[in-house]
Amino acid sequence: MNEKQLKSYSKFLSLVLRHQPETIEISLDEMGWVDVEDLLSALRRHRRELTLEQLKEIVRSNDKQRFSFNESETRIRASQGHSLTVDLGYEPAEPPKILYHGTPEHFVESIRENGLNKQQRHAVHLHTDINTSMSVGQRRGRPVLLKIQSERMNAEGCLFYVTPNYVWLTDHVPPKYIIFPE
Repeated sequence: MNEKQLKSYSKFLSLVLRHQPETIEISLDEMGWVDVEDLLSALRRHRRELTLEQLKEIVRSNDKQRFSFNESETRIRASQGHSLTVDLGYEPAEPPKILYHGTPEHFVESIRENGLNKQQRHAVHLHTDINTSMSVGQRRGRPVLLKIQSERMNAEGCLFYVTPNYVWLTDHVPPKYIIFPE
């Protein structure tokens, strides 16, 4: 499978495992999991055939590690980013002092007023890595890097969760915890 095919399948898997499983007539359980065989069968029925080895390659090679298997590799799910209601089962975790969020410049004024909201997603996504945050922010415009005072937020009662691919999740980031660039 070449890089273009990997990217195309990865985007399609993001759609069905995070937002619209009904696109290929599958159902996710309450924690976002689906049986690998059910997924592969559904993909075949919808002319998007993948082998188990190709699926494993997609999971392994995804630059943001968006997907994960259970320990026996019989079930798969998206690690975060769901617009569907799922309980990912992550335990609260103590965040680092500062986390980052990249956003398009045209959202900054709204964020100054309302903070970071999860919108249609399951949670607000934050990162320890500046480059990752900036690449997320530039998907829809000129990126702006926001610094989040996550340690202070946590000390004041806000919960954080960390995914297996080190994306930090929280329900909301109030403006008072955001350091905006000058």
